[in-house]
Amino acid sequence: MLKSSGSNRTSISRRSLLRGVGVSLSLPLLNAMAPLATRAQAPAKPRRMFAICNNLGLLPGEFFPTNAGRDYTPSSYLKILEDYRRDFTVLSGVSHPNVDGGHPSDVSFLTAAPHPASGSFRNTISLDQYIAERIGNQTRFPSLTLAVNSGARSLSWTGSGVAIPPEQSAASVFRQMFMQGNPTEVEAKIAELDTGRSILDAVADQIRDLERNVGSSDRMRLDNYFTSVRELENRLQASKGWERKPKPVVKQPEPMDPANPTQYMAKVAAMYGLVRLAFETDSTRAVTLMLDSVSTPVVEIPGATGGTITDSYHNLSHHGKSEAKLAQLRIIDAGHMRMLADLFKGLKGVQEEGETLLDRTMILYGSNLGDANAHSTTNMPTIFAGGGFQHAGHLAFDRARNYPLPNLFVSMLQRMDIETDRFASSTGTMTGLEMTKS
Repeated sequence: MLKSSGSNRTSISRRSLLRGVGVSLSLPLLNAMAPLATRAQAPAKPRRMFAICNNLGLLPGEFFPTNAGRDYTPSSYLKILEDYRRDFTVLSGVSHPNVDGGHPSDVSFLTAAPHPASGSFRNTISLDQYIAERIGNQTRFPSLTLAVNSGARSLSWTGSGVAIPPEQSAASVFRQMFMQGNPTEVEAKIAELDTGRSILDAVADQIRDLERNVGSSDRMRLDNYFTSVRELENRLQASKGWERKPKPVVKQPEPMDPANPTQYMAKVAAMYGLVRLAFETDSTRAVTLMLDSVSTPVVEIPGATGGTITDSYHNLSHHGKSEAKLAQLRIIDAGHMRMLADLFKGLKGVQEEGETLLDRTMILYGSNLGDANAHSTTNMPTIFAGGGFQHAGHLAFDRARNYPLPNLFVSMLQRMDIETDRFASSTGTMTGLEMTKS
């Protein structure tokens, strides 16, 4: 794995792995992953896409700013993201042309296929799969399709309009990413993890050898990465332990789901941590995450202030302007914003060839519903972050005659060096959103 470069540093293959019994640990991109003499001719920087759909949306009055431009006054929700306001653009007045139908419209979030509630509906290729078809061979996983509490509902669709079943277990994906070997070895390692041990233990000697043979910046990079791996292990283990604890007494019947959908927020946080590791190791460059709030019961929100959640997420979304329900929705929405802020923070904290991981990762966070209470599919709440764009603050389009959100998809594809000027119902690239020069 390690080769002398003729200097004090070591050259490492970009696809190097640390291997132990039942473990195959991918490495993040390091300075040492190209010979010093050829680093100037390194391949094009990797660009990544992470699309997140919360299919109950966000309260419009709490999300959208009242003024446009870079110096917009943040709404109550956007104040939670204030530390990162130069890293994202807020979009208002956008939608998918001819996508209607209320709740069923979530399957068109990344396809923009029209009339998803009609009996003759046939979906088309989703943005992530369009990417995977063109550059998916450059990574271990062409794409990752993830979900929380979704059953079979998915954001990812093939070119023939077939849904790709989402993976709903962060632990399962973690094992796919980091565990290899014969079934006996893998099962033994899983048993060790269940007792709180780390996969890092299996490759501890290799870690020490690696850290001795790379420069100081790479050592810091590795330390941060291994810390992230261990933190996700702890999160997954803590979540498993939480399931064994007595459930809180609530007014709603206990859900008959062994996966415990009340842990909605903990599941979202685990998925975010997993995606960060997938991008950090360049294991994939296209990820989707369906947050199926429609199928989510009473939600537990660790660290929430302002009250207790007593009703199901879906019922709360049909608030009818009830202040009691609105107050609970604000708590849930604020929890989403805090986790999004944590995702931004984590990605900004990772350096990759002189840029942050957020600089190289496009994050699309939004919903198929502009107003869940009215089942409206217009004025979709949308945040677009990172990815090598000159973020424009608040891009405010006509809320009566919406601007096509698929134009953003075209801009995203071009940022990934995928040559196209159309996707679904787009009319071009997104007005007002410019790429950085690098």
